[in-house]
Amino acid sequence: MTETTTGKPLPLTLVRPTLAHLPSCIAALERGYMPNRFDPEAARETLAEIARDPEAFLASHEDREAKRPPIRLPDGATVKRIPSVQRWIWDGEFCGMISLRWQPGTPDLPPTCLGHIGYQVVPWKRRRGYATRALGLMLPHARALGLPFVIVETDPDNIASQRVIEANGGIFVTDYRRPPQHGSTRALRYRIDL
Repeated sequence: MTETTTGKPLPLTLVRPTLAHLPSCIAALERGYMPNRFDPEAARETLAEIARDPEAFLASHEDREAKRPPIRLPDGATVKRIPSVQRWIWDGEFCGMISLRWQPGTPDLPPTCLGHIGYQVVPWKRRRGYATRALGLMLPHARALGLPFVIVETDPDNIASQRVIEANGGIFVTDYRRPPQHGSTRALRYRIDL
């Protein structure tokens, strides 16, 4: 965590990003943060989006009506969005992001949506418990939507992410192959009951 002038660490929180938070996100993108691990151009595209219209970029983090443009999948196909919110993981500066996706009236997700919650921590702030805390802070938001559970998935070799999910009550569901649009790669699926 970033320290205050008194030497005490700032608490880790999830923030709805504002113009005041934006310089820290830009610095992280310029330092090498990749907002989409499947798309090496995502950081450059995000910086261009911010430069074009910072307020629209920030507003895009709150898409409860799924009005944003379709999502581009790793294979290049596009699919209709579902409602979502994104929050920034914040300890006094940008530490990563966490998103929550859902379909109104059902806990089910479209087959191309790999989970209700996805998260990333910037590489230079990993191994500090940030992802564990961020996931825990997002669960009440999912509960408030009426979801009885959330699905979270990770790669089989991502032991750190598996520990994050399990620390938040995640129960292993299955070892499966992602849909072809996501490369048919192996993944582990967990369920967290709310």
